[in-house]
Amino acid sequence: MKDEISIINTAKHTIEMESESISNLANLITDDFAKAVKLIYTSKGRVIITGIGKSAIIANKIVATLNSTGTPAVFMHAADAIHGDLGLILKDDVVICISKSGNTPEIKVLVPLIKSAKNKMIAITGNTASFLGQQADYILNAFVEQEACPNNLAPTTSTTAQLVIGDALAVCLLDLRGFSSNDFAKYHPGGALGKKLYLRVHDISSVNEKPKVHLDTSIKNIIIEITEKMLGVTAVVENEKIVGIITDGDLRRMLTKVDDFSTLTAKDIMSPNPKHINVDAMAVDALETMETNGISQLLVENNGNYAGVVHLHDLIKEGII
Repeated sequence: MKDEISIINTAKHTIEMESESISNLANLITDDFAKAVKLIYTSKGRVIITGIGKSAIIANKIVATLNSTGTPAVFMHAADAIHGDLGLILKDDVVICISKSGNTPEIKVLVPLIKSAKNKMIAITGNTASFLGQQADYILNAFVEQEACPNNLAPTTSTTAQLVIGDALAVCLLDLRGFSSNDFAKYHPGGALGKKLYLRVHDISSVNEKPKVHLDTSIKNIIIEITEKMLGVTAVVENEKIVGIITDGDLRRMLTKVDDFSTLTAKDIMSPNPKHINVDAMAVDALETMETNGISQLLVENNGNYAGVVHLHDLIKEGII
């Protein structure tokens, strides 16, 4: 068995090889790439992406990336296509065939069928002189010198190159469409990423209690309010305007400084002019404000009036962090 140093060196060599191959792809971008992007962008149909073996797996990933960035795409396995799934391809669809060699038996059967249906075809291949390269309307060159596999057999560097070409296509199309973060949120409503893009402060604060006291509220009633509302904080308001904040920490600090607090009121221990945020602000902005100021609760206002509290735990619970 190889020692740890040998394993680490092999890992580094693999990464370096793939990195060099990916870097070289920039030199292989031609007018065909720009024309292929424009073809997809102006198409009235979808993008059908097909491949066999490991290229099929890459095709699936590219489909997912295109769909999530505004370009409708469908995966079609090359082997299944010649056994019935060819019906997936509609009149206005653009077909992308992915194949390192461009000469696999399935591709040689499939390509003429696509051509006969008069669908435009884009090839992502490492062999531009292959059958696929010769038949495609546009060629996206994914050539690599060799695989990272020491036997130069297992698809490694070549599939990484295919993936990068697919990402480049997706980003170019995203740019042409003016695809914004708001658009991205529409396609990613679930998970932490989606929530960062669409979840607003109101969505969180509206389900929380709304602790508040007044300037002349006694220490006892302040403690009761903070305890009952279970947010570790209360706003101090006057005519529904935020004038201060009192946290659990403020109460503990008061107890270490004062022997007799029976006559103290909110105005004596509150922190004036506390940080606050508007109900319509993004939840991720609330997180940024908390992190910048080293606080775990943030008061919320609506049209200048006190509207509630958003707590760091709320953001954690929603997966914003």
